[in-house]
Amino acid sequence: MEFTTRPTLEGTFGMATSTHWLATATAMSVLERGGNAFDAATAGAFVLHVVEPHLNGPGGDAPLIISERGGAPEVLCGQGVAPDGATIAHYRDELGLDLVPGTGPLAAAVPGAVEAWLVLLRDRGTWSLRDVLDHAIALASDGHSPVPAVGATVESVRELFTQHWPTSAEVWLPGGDSPRNGALLRNPALARTWQRLITEAEAASADREAQLDAALRVWKEGFVAEAMVRTARTPVMDSTGTPHAGVLTGDDLARPQAVWERPAAVDYGPWTVHKCAAWSQGPSMLQQLRLLGDCEPADLGAFDAAVVHRIVEGAKLAFADRDAWYGDAAEVDLAGLLAPGYAQQRRMLITDAASREFRPGTPDGREPVLAEHLRRVVAGEVRSSAAGGAGEPTVQSHAAPRADAAGQTGDTCHIDVVDRWGNMIAATPSGGWLQSSPVIPELGFPLGTRLQMCWLDAGLPNSLTPRRRPRTTLSPSLASLHGEPTLAFGTPGGDQQDQWSTSFFLRVAATQARTSALDLQGAIDAPNWHTDALIASFWPRGYRPGSLVVEANADAELVAGLRARGHDVTVGPAWSEGRLSAVSRDAATGLLRAAANPRGMQGYAAGR
Repeated sequence: MEFTTRPTLEGTFGMATSTHWLATATAMSVLERGGNAFDAATAGAFVLHVVEPHLNGPGGDAPLIISERGGAPEVLCGQGVAPDGATIAHYRDELGLDLVPGTGPLAAAVPGAVEAWLVLLRDRGTWSLRDVLDHAIALASDGHSPVPAVGATVESVRELFTQHWPTSAEVWLPGGDSPRNGALLRNPALARTWQRLITEAEAASADREAQLDAALRVWKEGFVAEAMVRTARTPVMDSTGTPHAGVLTGDDLARPQAVWERPAAVDYGPWTVHKCAAWSQGPSMLQQLRLLGDCEPADLGAFDAAVVHRIVEGAKLAFADRDAWYGDAAEVDLAGLLAPGYAQQRRMLITDAASREFRPGTPDGREPVLAEHLRRVVAGEVRSSAAGGAGEPTVQSHAAPRADAAGQTGDTCHIDVVDRWGNMIAATPSGGWLQSSPVIPELGFPLGTRLQMCWLDAGLPNSLTPRRRPRTTLSPSLASLHGEPTLAFGTPGGDQQDQWSTSFFLRVAATQARTSALDLQGAIDAPNWHTDALIASFWPRGYRPGSLVVEANADAELVAGLRARGHDVTVGPAWSEGRLSAVSRDAATGLLRAAANPRGMQGYAAGR
């Protein structure tokens, strides 16, 4: 048994795990009081809005993947679309922009997270809105001790808040002081928002589902929508260095966003991995598994330099296809991208030497058409500024970022829950973090910035297009073993999500093939890595060919072997790669398991 930081939890009643202990504790408390996995995950997700505000918020996004009572996996898309006014002509021709800004209201898609959680609670949950929001309201109103990263993030944008975003300063710099661990952080405006939402929903009906329908109407058409539009239409400073107003309207908000979908899936050995479709980067994990189709899980061995090299080179090919072919603005030939024959063709490109080329394929015979910025970045005409290990978007104000703030990011959260009835969920809430856009003063949260992932070039799968979703990095995972939904997992990390999730899953699959055991904690604790040899999904959209970041707790022999194969290896800090969490259920015995990431010292699992 390899060293692990903690045991994989085992039980038969229920398991919850997330990127923050308070969300995990909330989800587990719901299970203990009779709620199902979907009630628990929803309650935990609203707590994540409070306790990880630098990583997600109500104005953001939340793709969910579920299995109800061991049934076929389903996706609930919590990624909102571009507003009607978000046209290429407006951004490029009228405003003179080449990229969608990384901050401010111009980058705001229609918020999708809250709608998705309310739809999940209505359709698959059992609890009332009041009961589910109880923990989040208490933490926002009474306060909680913030993790140090909250204060560090606020400090990194202090000048932006004080000079340009005063409503954000009121929430995150009360009295001029940034949040600090050990002092209670409150957000009374957010607590009032949820309390009023409950009051108006309960006034509409005594029926649980009718109340949730009413809450959705209030969110999308009532006082919440009115405040979001009012703030979005106000010009503010953004990452371009110029104040801009957004284009979000009440009509945009009123249209349904959260939709149920069938997941994309591929087989790997006895496993089937289920992901969101190509409006996310989820299929890039499936493509990586297809590229390993000539290698059984048991053949992966000790994850030495040869194995890691093979995985990294496959990731480069899969992400090149992501950057060229994924999106929601044009038809995506996902069947072609996931076809075994296409994987075989692509596999032939992998050699013993690290590639420094950007190599999207031609799954349907068409040559990829690249965005102009992407083409210039790959050609070296635009200086890359991708930062190794930086997570999602690097925090930048209208001025050049401070050197000591370069590592502060607007990242992501994750939560997984499984219950005794066989319900299972993986969810990756993100966006709408505190440094994305000014706080809406009446509501206590900002809008998101997901449109920065779209290109301002027409005719591409990920072109900025009204009523179409930006291709998101958010990528929860669910895997079935011998046809039975077994494993729900995921991680924050932007472009790294489907690199870290792939390495985690491969370790789980390899161990299961050799021992029949599901060693979730061992797979999470194992040394991890990522490459930035892809087009960064967030402003300013960098690229670092040949790059590979390996955390310092990896063996020196692994690092030497990767360098010998031509990778530009950076040894990052120990315990710095990945923030994975996972739950599992053995369909034959009903045994439940959970594990959480020790990196960052805030992810925890709970269960019995």
